[in-house]
Amino acid sequence: MSRTPVREAIRLLAASGLVETWAHRAAVVARPSPARLTGMFEVMAELEALCAGLAAGRMTSTERRELEAAHDQLRALIHSGDPQRYHEINEAFHGVIYAGAHNEHLAELTLATRVRVSPYRRAQFRNLGRLAKSHVEHDRVVMAVLRGDRDGAAATMRAHIRIVSDEYWEYAKAV
Repeated sequence: MSRTPVREAIRLLAASGLVETWAHRAAVVARPSPARLTGMFEVMAELEALCAGLAAGRMTSTERRELEAAHDQLRALIHSGDPQRYHEINEAFHGVIYAGAHNEHLAELTLATRVRVSPYRRAQFRNLGRLAKSHVEHDRVVMAVLRGDRDGAAATMRAHIRIVSDEYWEYAKAV
């Protein structure tokens, strides 16, 4: 493999915050401090809450059906116990909410933050029973969005991301 694709891959990883680089020296896996990671989860909770609140008032009927379809796919995956596939559909579920907010800048900021927090969010799916709990939390978000309840959607999404953070820290203690 030539150096160009390797450099590009490292550049992309650095842009996502997963790798730290030093010019003409090295690239190493980034390890945020606990305080920084806590801050990242706090920002993620607020961004996602804003997306959910806006989506409650702005989603089209087609987007609402997409949200329900992603939610149904997640329900089916609970029984398979496949955290990787659940993670993939979970990304799509949250993406439908970002798009449903109909605010491109907010969606970009939220997705960029999600990418930075993703490895930690993904780890929490390994906790026993977490897939089912996540689905229950999503159910509350979906119901609020479908009712057009902006404040309820924001509050339930904020609570969901705070639980994700708590679950990650539980997972981190165990490994």
